[in-house]
Parts: sequence; structure tokens; C-alpha cells
Amino acid sequence: MEKIVDIIELIACEKGLEPKLVAQVVKDTIIKVAKKQFGEELNYIIEEDEKHRTFRLIHSVLVCADDDERISADPHNFIALSKAKEASGDDVSINDEIHHEISLENMSRNAVNMLFADLEYHIQRTIENQLFVSFKEMLGKLVSGQVIAIDDQENTFVEIQDIRAVLPLKNRIKGEKFKVNDTISCIVKFVRFQKDGLYVELSRTTPKMLEALLEQEVPEIKDGEVIIQKCARIPGDRAKVALFSTSPRIDPIGSSVGTKGVRINAVSRKLNGENIDCIEYSEIPEIFISKALAPAQIISVKILSNTEEEKKAQVHIMSDQKSKAIGKNGVNIRLACMLTGFEIELVEIIKEKSQEDVESNKEEQKVGIDALESLFKA
Repeated sequence: MEKIVDIIELIACEKGLEPKLVAQVVKDTIIKVAKKQFGEELNYIIEEDEKHRTFRLIHSVLVCADDDERISADPHNFIALSKAKEASGDDVSINDEIHHEISLENMSRNAVNMLFADLEYHIQRTIENQLFVSFKEMLGKLVSGQVIAIDDQENTFVEIQDIRAVLPLKNRIKGEKFKVNDTISCIVKFVRFQKDGLYVELSRTTPKMLEALLEQEVPEIKDGEVIIQKCARIPGDRAKVALFSTSPRIDPIGSSVGTKGVRINAVSRKLNGENIDCIEYSEIPEIFISKALAPAQIISVKILSNTEEEKKAQVHIMSDQKSKAIGKNGVNIRLACMLTGFEIELVEIIKEKSQEDVESNKEEQKVGIDALESLFKA
């Protein structure tokens, strides 16, 4: 195995791994194959010859006192001091190690084949382990990749860092279509090992997708001057984002929406036209709920319960504002509930007509009848 260190450095460079990591994999693999070839009971170590840039397989034997019980229990790895002196000279002492080099050339052809097969497998596993750690750190973060395939179930496969990640149909925004070679952005939702390697699941429907895109488009959010407190989405339809500013000179809504809506519209386009409402966050539940139900105008909010087990609020609203509060297909109130964490009950208030309104209506009716009568008399 001449100049094996050069080969290790070449593998490390090609696979994007640390040379020390590859070297350790090679050492472990050599010892594993040696145990199968020469015996499990021997104590093997690998010595690196820096001058010749090679590895040497060593059988290490510990020198013990002549009456040491370990010699009889494990004669392969322990040797009596007297015998050690006979073999190696008088300069041997107790606890010294005697090294016997085992030539790797003595390995059988099957052992050599096994060595290379194991080496390839363990290097691949090392690469996957590094990628696993890398993708674990990216959980919940935005990544971009190229679409390389779409299967019959409309699952989209995206190449990210040499890994074939999958964007399942359920994690795709309704109505959007991709084709091979498209570049798309997604959130890393899930990472695990399975039989055929590393499995990375992506998503475009999670609220984190909206948060990440807002951070890209709004410098104030990226710099921490505007904070996204909460976010709720019905993917591809509508979303609500609760924001607050850490600086009194910055308007969280204005900075997020941008001049003439340029920033929020840029985010919307990346989410297949999803409508995004920005509201100012408040720590007072009544105010937060009132703002979350915009564009409806709220008369009052009553908190019925506010515990970890149950959060419930009663909202009083005029009859002409009820449809706005509910929204098309109930989207507005659903998002408000998701955003605030409260179950919201709407109480409709019907406006009663005053006496003046009644008299006015009567006068209008009378004028109308009189006008009709004069028309026929003419």
C-alpha cells in the first residue's frame, strides 16, 4: 500500500472530506479486514510512516511481569518480561509494547477485495453522515436547487448539494407546476437515514417559507430591526404575518410592504400569487385579535379563556362587517385563529333603527305616494 497517504488526500479532495477523517476510515477498515484475515484476538494498530507516506499494520504485544495473569488469559497480546528480553534484548521493560509488522501483501485476494469494498462503503457512509449533519443544521431554512425529475405522483425531485431531495405533492402550493431544470426554493422540512441513503424532504407550504422569503426581501427583518412574531398561511391563497419593530423610528408594516407594495408583491410572486396581510403585533390579546380580523372593523373583544389548554375569545361585530371578518370560504377568520392561537366566536350586532330614521322613512314613503297620485291626476 505504497504512498497510501497520497491516495487518501486525493479521495478527500474528490469527496470534499477532511483528510484526517478519510485516514481514520482507512485505518478502521484495514483493522477490520485484518481481524477477519489473521484473527480477531490480535491487538492491531496502524502506524503512519510519514517519510514514505504509507501505513503499516502492527500487532502490538504488551510486556508484563512473568507472573502476570494476563499472559495466560491472552497470550497473543501479552508477553512475559523474560521472554521479551530473549526476543528483543535486555533493554525491554514492563509495560513496553513490542510491535510486529504484518505485511498487507500477505492478505488473500478475497481479503483485498473485501478491503476495497469496505473502504468504498465506509467512505460513502462518511459522506452521508457529513451531509446529514449539514442538512440537520439547515432544518427550517430556505434552500434552492434544480428540479431533476417529477414522478407519476407529482413528487418533485430537487438536487441540493449532490443530494436528491424530494418535494412531495402535499408540500407543494396548490396550482403551481414545475418542470425539469427549473430552479426552485424550498424549506428543509425533514432529514433521516433510510435503506437507500439520506432522505431529505422539502416543503413550500410551511409558514417558515414565507418568513424566509420576507427576510430575503426586507432588510429590516434580516437586520433584526423588524421581528416576525407569528405567521399563518393557507398556502397559495392567503397569509397573515404579525410584525413588530425593535426601533420606534421604523414602521414594521411600511418597511415590510415596501413602496407601492414592491417588497410584499415580490414575496407573493414567489408563492404562486399568495395574498399576504401584514399586521402589527400586540402583546394585548384583545388588540391582537382585533387587528388579526382586519379588514373587518371590530366593536369589542372579550377573552373568555386564556390558558395553555384553552384559548377562546368572543368578538362583537356589526352585521355589515361579519362577511369581512369571516372572509371568502372562511379564510380570514381561520387565519386569525391560527395567528392568534384563539378560538374566535363572532357575535353579530344588528343595528336598530332610531325613531328619527323611522319617521324619515315614513315621510319618504308619503312623498312617493303623493307624487304617484299627482301623476295619475294629471
